[in-house]
Amino acid sequence: MMKELILGSAAALAMALAAPAAAAPTVGQPAPAFTVTDSNGRQHSLADFRGKTVVLEWTNAECPFVKKFYEPGVMQRLQAEATRNGVIWLTVNSGAPGKQGHVTPAAANAKMKAAGFNSTAYIPDPEGALGRLYGARTTPHMFVIAPDGTLAYAGAIDDTPTANSADIAKARNFVQLALADIAAGRPVATPTSRPYGCSVKY
Repeated sequence: MMKELILGSAAALAMALAAPAAAAPTVGQPAPAFTVTDSNGRQHSLADFRGKTVVLEWTNAECPFVKKFYEPGVMQRLQAEATRNGVIWLTVNSGAPGKQGHVTPAAANAKMKAAGFNSTAYIPDPEGALGRLYGARTTPHMFVIAPDGTLAYAGAIDDTPTANSADIAKARNFVQLALADIAAGRPVATPTSRPYGCSVKY
């Protein structure tokens, strides 16, 4: 059974960093457990969200593929719609210090306020432990965890791999569709896709 990752624990962090790429989670299997600290110093454990749908969104505010969704407010509206329906939405930044997109907790809070984020919490992950645990490769890279704790979706936010906001209207948003399927008690029709965007700056 996969042990829970607790950011700040040297042993757990070393385990996560040493984990091979093949250890990335598999859709249909239990999502890797974690306990993380958000930009306000509050802890969040996957175990605490049992019975709720959870979205993990990898971000980097300097990435044009992230800007594609944030500048027109599309990501914020998706976050708002999901959280209104009881979904837990964690925005994760695995950018390492000195790398593009890295922010301190205080800077993350300022950015959330300025951009109108509607996620449940912003998770700074400067060591990349949570990112490596989930095999996050791009920004954005999206994961949806079903209420029973299984990973229900992993991949891109949509089916149109460009950095152009004008393309959003014609795209199929895989995350929105996965959340609708889960809410209706249906299997997720598209459980995986190839993520696109900027590389996560570990």
